Amino acid sequence: MKCKNLYRWHFICIVLFITVFFLNLEILNAADYAIGADLSFLKQAEDRGTVFKDNNEVKPGLQIFKDHGYNWIRLRLFHTPTQLPNNLEYTIALAQEAKKLGFKFLLNYHYSDTWADPGKQHIPEAWEGKSHEDLVQAVFEYTRDTIIAFRDADVLPDMVQPGNEIIHGMLWPDGRLPGNWDNFAELLKAGIDGVDAGRGTAPRPLIMVHIDRGADKEGTQAFFDKWHSYDIDYDIIGQSYYPWWHGSLLDLRGNMIFMANEYQKDIMLVEVAYNWRPGEYVNKLAPFPESPEGQRQFLDEVHRIVLDTPGNRGKGIFWWEPAVTGGLRRRGMFGDDDNALPVINVFDKFTRH
Repeated sequence: MKCKNLYRWHFICIVLFITVFFLNLEILNAADYAIGADLSFLKQAEDRGTVFKDNNEVKPGLQIFKDHGYNWIRLRLFHTPTQLPNNLEYTIALAQEAKKLGFKFLLNYHYSDTWADPGKQHIPEAWEGKSHEDLVQAVFEYTRDTIIAFRDADVLPDMVQPGNEIIHGMLWPDGRLPGNWDNFAELLKAGIDGVDAGRGTAPRPLIMVHIDRGADKEGTQAFFDKWHSYDIDYDIIGQSYYPWWHGSLLDLRGNMIFMANEYQKDIMLVEVAYNWRPGEYVNKLAPFPESPEGQRQFLDEVHRIVLDTPGNRGKGIFWWEPAVTGGLRRRGMFGDDDNALPVINVFDKFTRH
C-alpha cells in the first residue's frame, strides 16, 4: 500500500513539473515578443546634432523607444560603405548603446556596400570578379569575422539575417533568382555557417530568412517551398510589409495564417512603415489617412494581425525607420520638429503595468 502511494505521489510530482515547465515556457514565449525598430540612422542623426523629443521633452533617441515598450533594435551592416554610416565600427557603437538599455539586437547583413533590396543586390567592390566558390568563402569569412568583432565587443547579436529582402537572391549576378538557386542557397548557407563559426561557445543567434512579400501568399510560397528543398536550418521567417507595395491588411492576415500553418516557423514583420504625411496615396484611396493619427492606426492594426497569428507564431514587428531623414522622413516616427509622433504610443497599452 505504501509503495502504491509513493508511486502515485511521484506521478503527481511529474505531472506538476511538466505543467509548470510548459506554463513557464508559454510565459517566456509571450515575453519574447519583439517590439522593434530599425534605428540604423539614429546615431548619425544625433551625432549631427538632432535632438529628439517625446512630448516636447528632450531625451536620447534610444531612451524614447525604451520608454514606449520597445525591446529590440535592428541594425544594418554594409561591407565598405562610402555614402552611408553603417560600417562595422558605427554599428558596434550603436549596438553597445542599445545593450546598455536592455535592447535585444537583430543584425541585418546587406552583403553590399550600399542598399540591397529586391531591385538591387550589388556585390561589394572588394568581392567583384570572384568566382562562385570564392564568393561563398568570402561570405563565410566576412560573416565569421564580423560576428567575432561583435562578440568581442560584448554585443553578439540575438538574431541575424544573412541578406536583406532576398526574394530575388543576393550577390548578383552569381546568386540571382530564379536562375541560380543552387548558388544562392550556398551563399546563404555560407552566411549562416559564418554566424556559427564566429559565435564561438556563445549561444547561437536566431537565424532569420527575410523576404519582402508580407501580404503575398503566392510569392511567399514560391520562395519558401524552394528554399526548404535545400534543408538548411533557420529559425524565423522575416517579412517586409508596406501596404502600397505588398497588399491589403486582409492579404497580410491571410499570409500570416498560411505561413504559420504551412511552415511551422515563427514569423516577424521585420520592416513595416506608413506615412504621417501624404506620399504613397496621393492619387488613390488609402487604407488609413496619411497623417500622424492614420500612421498610429496603421501600426495598431498590423500589430493585432501579428498577435492573432495561429499557434502564437507571430513574434513581433520592426518599424523602418524612425530616424530616417530626407524625403522618406514621412515614414519616420518624428515630426519636422523632431518630436515623437502618436505612432510611438502604440505599444504603451501592451507593455505598461
